[in-house]
Amino acid sequence: MKRRIHLAQFLTHGPTHHSHAMWRHPKTEWEADTWARPELYQHIAKVCERGLFDMVFFADLNYISDTYTGDLDPALRYAVQAPEHDPIPLLSFMAAVTERIGLASTLSTSHHHPFYAARLWATLDHLTRGRAGWNVVTSLNHNQAANYGEEREPSALRYEKAEEFVEVCRKLWDGWDADAVVMDPDAPQFVDSSKVRRIEHDGAHFRSRGPLNVTRSPQNGPAILQAGTSPQGRDFAARHADALFAIQPRAVDAKEYRDSIRERAADFGRDPDTIKILFGAQPIIGASDAEAIEKQEEHNELVPVEAGLAILSAHLDFDLSALPLDTPMAERDEPELQRMKTRYLAPDGSSYTLAEVARRHGQSVGIPQFAGTPASVADQMEAYVDEVGGDGFMLSAIYSPGATEEFVDLVVPELQRRGRFRTEYTGTTQLDHLLED
Repeated sequence: MKRRIHLAQFLTHGPTHHSHAMWRHPKTEWEADTWARPELYQHIAKVCERGLFDMVFFADLNYISDTYTGDLDPALRYAVQAPEHDPIPLLSFMAAVTERIGLASTLSTSHHHPFYAARLWATLDHLTRGRAGWNVVTSLNHNQAANYGEEREPSALRYEKAEEFVEVCRKLWDGWDADAVVMDPDAPQFVDSSKVRRIEHDGAHFRSRGPLNVTRSPQNGPAILQAGTSPQGRDFAARHADALFAIQPRAVDAKEYRDSIRERAADFGRDPDTIKILFGAQPIIGASDAEAIEKQEEHNELVPVEAGLAILSAHLDFDLSALPLDTPMAERDEPELQRMKTRYLAPDGSSYTLAEVARRHGQSVGIPQFAGTPASVADQMEAYVDEVGGDGFMLSAIYSPGATEEFVDLVVPELQRRGRFRTEYTGTTQLDHLLED
């Protein structure tokens, strides 16, 4: 029996998600500030909950990039993940209108103290009644470091600090026993202090006395999400993550990535089946395959090459204006370009040029586009996940609202008819959804 597919929805608190055509698309009928208003995201959360998704998931970049050409203009001109408001406050707005769907967001370990993060995520886990998810990242762009008055740190140091950061958070969450709150008015005693502990952490990078002043939350902290691709990132994910978001255009590379994470998890003493890997997918749905292809072409043509160069430069923290547009990207040996090597390959294994990579990056940030009828999109998703071995998809819309609704109304029932997707929630927390097979 084939395993069920997990689904999540990718979002940012900005006018573009993965598609840099989104704000220009004729079906995106926004006023100037619609993308900033909580009502849009409340609507999306309710649609995704109706579709029985595991979660909605916010990426977050805390800067406006000047990496491409050394100027802010390309990022601002093309809405290259700018402007981008803080997504974490939206989680409470979305929790207020939903009951079961997971609510996840990115927070970097690079510019905060673990006590702040532990308190924030324990509080959100309480507010969502166990539906919080934290996408743990380290910040690799010099613009973000500069916003905090710092220099960008080497990758090895960033991950070394992230390991200790999560260690401190877990100590703080574990500092409260589940039954510490007794709330006995006759004693009187609100908390049994013997069940609350300081942590007295004094490490290489962080110090924290504790205890946390937030009670143990439903999941004892949030579900931990990650998106590491480097060897260090994969190790970090295999040690800590409950789920991963990965971008792999080719199923063969997605399989290598999933196998790598599972092998690492086993080496660290974890059950690999407790880690779900969700691969990016951009569904484009039509009444016929021809209509879907027409929608795909209309969308893709709305992305200027320069917009793709600007966002790819930001993601790599490497100024691609220094390279010829016809350079084969997979043949470049610059260290900054290596972590996205598999996104530079065509289906036949040949290398895309910089112009081709930039165009694809602006259209979908390198994730595959599944265009077709609802049945055809379901076929493509099944073929991909079955070749990879699991576990599911992080979906990215080409316009909003509308694209997510189409998927929920047309593709989800098709997957359910095939026995590949849940027909009801069986759990109540983010971890419950991820652990369901």
